[in-house]
Amino acid sequence: MFALKAFLPLAFLFTASSCLPALKERDDSTTCGSTNYTGDEVDAAASAACSYYQSGTTAGDSTYPHTYNDYEGFTFPVSGPYLEFPILSSGEVYSGGSPGPDRVVINTSCQLAGDITHTGASGNDFVGCSGTS
Repeated sequence: MFALKAFLPLAFLFTASSCLPALKERDDSTTCGSTNYTGDEVDAAASAACSYYQSGTTAGDSTYPHTYNDYEGFTFPVSGPYLEFPILSSGEVYSGGSPGPDRVVINTSCQLAGDITHTGASGNDFVGCSGTS
């Protein structure tokens, strides 16, 4: 009986920890133009956008995150309204300055909508990164 009681907490710990990878629903990695972003980089940019939005602040002296109107008509998996926020090819999280061409798009509920880029688009328009159409 004692051996069974000692084993149960270990069995629960093993079962709970083996489920952790299943908590992430999708791979958020993407390619914008010729720049590849890992899921962790996308998630970090989206998380920063959410934090700035929820606190009512912006990154440094920039206007990001700011409203994204989706004039291009992308089909996002979550409903808007939407915000855009730079994702940097350096792997760093944007904190102000030049935003570069690539963006993550979140909604005001802080759900990741997709990834877009100016690379390959005309004028100030956007095209979808891989996984965004």
